Amino acid sequence: MADLIDAESAFAYGETILTGDRVRLRGLREADVPVLAQWEMDPGRMVTSANQVRPPSEGAARQQVAGWCANDRDDSIGFAVETAGEPSVLIGCLGLSGIRPKDRVATLAISLGREHLGQGYGTDAIRVLVGYAFREMALHRIQLDVWPFNQQAIRAYESIGFVEEGRRRSAVWHDGQWYDQVLMGILESEWAGGRGTTEAAGD
Repeated sequence: MADLIDAESAFAYGETILTGDRVRLRGLREADVPVLAQWEMDPGRMVTSANQVRPPSEGAARQQVAGWCANDRDDSIGFAVETAGEPSVLIGCLGLSGIRPKDRVATLAISLGREHLGQGYGTDAIRVLVGYAFREMALHRIQLDVWPFNQQAIRAYESIGFVEEGRRRSAVWHDGQWYDQVLMGILESEWAGGRGTTEAAGD
């Protein structure tokens, strides 16, 4: 991190703070909404991201996506995620919710199209968002939850520096049995110590 000493350095910071090695975070565009909404209606994805396979209507999914990334509230912030190369390709969205300014804490969530999983995009996107949250939003802590069978996601979170902090036992019912909810978090001091810069493959 370099000091901001003039307008040029400020521009450079602004142009790179939301860009990673493979992805770029940006504001939501109107054309993004139907694509993201279709992914939110994918019942296969719901097993890894929701507590019930219950596809929303297209209208509800569009409204949900638009709400996530509207950035018109103080307690949440969201971004569309696209590939960093040209031409760029929309691959999903991610954001922080439940932001508590006094405690400087927020909860992270990410949603990628199924066809874009397993290529390192999710890991890079989370790394960028975590850096943004600590460097620009002055957060102290970022937390998330994940189901234990989503090992690909857990490995990605761990590669960035998230650690398992506990479990809610038998918290979700899928395919006729109970699963725990894994609670993970990362502190700004851990990220600053270099844990958030670890390179990793996967999502």
